[in-house]
Amino acid sequence: MQARAALASVLALALVLSGCAQPDRTIAPAGAPQPVESTTPPTPTPSPHPTLTKPPKPPLRPLPDKLPAGLRRTTGVRPVALTFDDGPSPAWTPKVLDQLRAAKVTATFCVVGREVQRHPELVRRIVREGHQLCNHSWRHDLDLARRPVAEIQADLARTNKAIRTAAPGAKVSFYRQPGGRWTPEVLGVAKKLGMRPLHWSVDPQDWDKPNAATIGKRVHTATRPGAIVLLHDGGGNRAATLAACPHLIADLKQRFGITRLH
Repeated sequence: MQARAALASVLALALVLSGCAQPDRTIAPAGAPQPVESTTPPTPTPSPHPTLTKPPKPPLRPLPDKLPAGLRRTTGVRPVALTFDDGPSPAWTPKVLDQLRAAKVTATFCVVGREVQRHPELVRRIVREGHQLCNHSWRHDLDLARRPVAEIQADLARTNKAIRTAAPGAKVSFYRQPGGRWTPEVLGVAKKLGMRPLHWSVDPQDWDKPNAATIGKRVHTATRPGAIVLLHDGGGNRAATLAACPHLIADLKQRFGITRLH
């Protein structure tokens, strides 16, 4: 019996020593809860994705302190010229054309490319009734003349293409910069495309929607022999301009005559 007890003691001591030989194992006290190993795999750390950034747009050139030389601002003769910007508009252009036909005078229509694309039939009527066409940019971008030369050329060429698609064989003699915000660069592009830069000498600011009497008074007061008068047949509600035109046209025709630009 004593031999058996001694043998059991030796075996128990051996088991204790073998457990202590495992440095990573912790022996919990009797009755303590045993930790449960998680079976959920660790969440992988997301790999960073490169941020896609657009290249910065080139800065706009500053506008010159004064208008560049070479702009067409007079007719060169005593009679004056009428110009209408920002069309063609289905609401206003046909009515302006009706008034010009009734007065037996012609005008220059400075057309916006995307409006030409939308209303080609009005461009054809303008040409058919003996009026001139002027490129007024694709979307009336006031900063167009300050942009890179390649952008200016693409814009003007696109507008000319739309005009000639609407009215094959139509001559586009002039270019007018939106807002009159000219730079030497846009002058160079217009010349390269065979267009002369068309400005004005009388601006009654009908784009600001004064009433018809104010438009007529401003034109009457500011007009001199050879003037180029700026009016609008598109770009918004032109009811006041339309109402002013019959008296305005009669007044200019009687005082100076109205001519076609050459």
